[in-house]
Amino acid sequence: MFRRRSASAATDSQSSESTSHEATESTQPKGYTPKKGVPTPKRKESERDLRRPLNAPQSRKEAYRAYRERLDRQRGRAARDGGAAKGEERYFRPQDHGEARAFARDFVDSRRSLSEFFLPLSVVIVLLMFVNNPTAQMAVAYVLWPLMMVTIVIEGVLVGRTVKKRAGEYFPDDPSVKGSGLYAAMRQIQFRRLRLPKPRVKVREDPTPRHAR
Repeated sequence: MFRRRSASAATDSQSSESTSHEATESTQPKGYTPKKGVPTPKRKESERDLRRPLNAPQSRKEAYRAYRERLDRQRGRAARDGGAAKGEERYFRPQDHGEARAFARDFVDSRRSLSEFFLPLSVVIVLLMFVNNPTAQMAVAYVLWPLMMVTIVIEGVLVGRTVKKRAGEYFPDDPSVKGSGLYAAMRQIQFRRLRLPKPRVKVREDPTPRHAR
């Protein structure tokens, strides 16, 4: 008789615990996964953990080391930009190395083209679009802008083919010949003063390498 009462009491307690557990889970938001054996953190603690940086330095020494590394990276970037502007090859980007790439730069820098004014012309076209004149807006949108884009594409194709052909003749064993046409076309749409590495030839100067003259 006592065994039946104890067993029924244990069953009732288990059922009440499961009922309370289900009620607690029903009040939690969708997708909530409770942790086993760990109390639920408070809202302030959770927000503080979210605002904490992932790789925050744990000590003053680590913070100073991170500051020094960031400063060294900035100095290295400035040195690379300054070295590329002065024509020092050790600061060039990987795609700038090679005799064929140097010839491509000289070929583009030795001539004037409409493509190098792409950025300023784009700004002018955007400003003209705000003119309160429907006729002018239509002319800019359907005549001037397409004409400029077609001209840039044609110039890029012609320059790319010419550079790749001549670079292959001057430097047949140079692996940088591959892609030199696209390299020249991309350099051509940059404003001359903003080109890196800086131009080393003047406009209308012969870009032919010395060994090929």
